[in-house]
Amino acid sequence: MSLPVVAIVGRPNVGKSTLFNRVVSEKAAVVAPEPGVTRDRHYRDTEWAGRRFTLVDTGGLSATADGGEIEALVTAQARRAIDEADLIIFLLDAQTGVTPGDESIADLIRRAHKPVLVVVNKVDNFTGVLPTADFYRLGLGEPLCISAEAGLNIGDLLDAVIDKLPEAEVTEEQEPVRVAVIGRPNVGKSSLVNAILGEERVIVSNEPGTTRDAVDTTLQLDDRVYTLIDTAGIRRKARIATSLEKYSVSRAHRALRRCDIAILVLDASVGVTAQDKRLAGIAAESRKGLIIVLNKCDIITGRTKRELARIIPVAFAFVAYAPVLPVSAVTGQGIGDILPTVDRVMEAYSRRIPTAALNKVIAEAVLATPPPAFKKRRGRVLYATQTATRPPTIVLFVNEPEAFTTSYLRYLENRLREAYELQGSPMRLILRKREA
Repeated sequence: MSLPVVAIVGRPNVGKSTLFNRVVSEKAAVVAPEPGVTRDRHYRDTEWAGRRFTLVDTGGLSATADGGEIEALVTAQARRAIDEADLIIFLLDAQTGVTPGDESIADLIRRAHKPVLVVVNKVDNFTGVLPTADFYRLGLGEPLCISAEAGLNIGDLLDAVIDKLPEAEVTEEQEPVRVAVIGRPNVGKSSLVNAILGEERVIVSNEPGTTRDAVDTTLQLDDRVYTLIDTAGIRRKARIATSLEKYSVSRAHRALRRCDIAILVLDASVGVTAQDKRLAGIAAESRKGLIIVLNKCDIITGRTKRELARIIPVAFAFVAYAPVLPVSAVTGQGIGDILPTVDRVMEAYSRRIPTAALNKVIAEAVLATPPPAFKKRRGRVLYATQTATRPPTIVLFVNEPEAFTTSYLRYLENRLREAYELQGSPMRLILRKREA
């Protein structure tokens, strides 16, 4: 379903993310007292009075160009949100009244020629005269007072939103493939997402820690739908300094838990670090599909490429099923291989193996290499069945579970992978004791 888009715009620290979280009923955006916390555009589908729409949270708009690189990029993101919106919520602060920045943003909204709701936030007392007089001079319509933090008058705001929304274009819905882009700070995750999307959807800067939220973006390509989650860079715990960064890292872990496939981005110019291996381990423990993307391959020498080709299989032997893609988000090298690889991994992650075929592969593997004996009893697989997908989960009914060592189970897993092309997907083998 193509849903109408509602964008929340305004100066920094007027409560946009608080309102966003209030409407979508979850902590989808980072909220902190200091201005400038929200940097990218955050999208969530939500519903009111039976009408669904997509709500967009934006970074604070700056009318001037002297705020530095990050501020300029934040403003560019907010302006893109205005361009794609069907309705704009212009959020203002009752405590400060209309500022020169608000007037500049009002001019920008007028030039967009979009429906707009003027919403005055941080109004905690609705019993007296409401502080709306100053906001009429913006010339964008009657102001509506709310308190996003206290949840006051939010219903009236949503009623007004529904009244101004165009009808949604109804099409057949498809469940998206959820892909989390994870990695250490500044390895090029946001650049990679933008390269896949073909637009500057998330802010890219050389400053580590630019991405503070897990930012979702939906992409439709032919008949496939993907949700790309660009996460905050995950550092070692000892290096996480501020409470804001701790919360961002926590959200990155949450993004990993709700994805189907993780793309682990490495910096080819740095090589493989202990933290890279730890992140691969987290993805494996989460039982998610995994793709390793070696970014910045355009700035390394042929000798370094050969060295990495030798090191990576050893460093990531515990996730040997993960394909490795050399790419450059800057030049576009290898970017076209990423989504086709996601498709193959998702197919493997969702694969169901027919029971008869599964038992044939297991029986042939056991015949070729029997399990070791335990207490003079030779291990036997009596029956195998797949009980779940995402990832494929196989239950082996055996006579002596202790005979099936970790190395032997790995052997059986490898035989199954050879037979059914399970590249990129983890697999679970569960032992159940049953007497012959």
